[in-house]
Amino acid sequence: MRPGAEGITLPVLIDPQHVLTEVYAISNVPAVVWIDEDDRIVRPNSVAFSNDAFKEFTGAESGPHLDAVRAWVRDGTTTMTEDEARGAVPDLSDDEVLARLHFRIGVEARRRGDDAVARRHLERAGELAPMDFTVRRAAMPLLGGDPFGPEFMDLFAEWQAAGSPFHGLAPMTADD
Repeated sequence: MRPGAEGITLPVLIDPQHVLTEVYAISNVPAVVWIDEDDRIVRPNSVAFSNDAFKEFTGAESGPHLDAVRAWVRDGTTTMTEDEARGAVPDLSDDEVLARLHFRIGVEARRRGDDAVARRHLERAGELAPMDFTVRRAAMPLLGGDPFGPEFMDLFAEWQAAGSPFHGLAPMTADD
């Protein structure tokens, strides 16, 4: 991450333990959460991009989200009330929480060099949360897979066939 953050003057958070995905119930990446200067969630996690590089792949256009961010920064216009934001994204299910715990144990076991324990926990995490990219895709390189290769494309097709389940708001459209 360090080379990618070179020259950036705003805070950059690297979260190797995936704590934020638990705190904000994020099950897919990239995800954007709007947090104001008083640490309030103004808009919970949603799919958003800074450009249209992934538009063909995801169907999400960057323009509507960027316009909404500009309106929020310029004049405080938000897309939902504080109460709406608080209730817009459901909590993780018990299986998803357990999957995150198995994922963390697997990551730590991998860090310590215990590949057998790591594999067991990372695979169990994927079984508990099969459509959670923050678990399944993040585990791919730890299990010897390619998070941008055929294994990911298979996961993506599986996710689409399941109705594209996602903890968060849908991408903004021009109608929002």
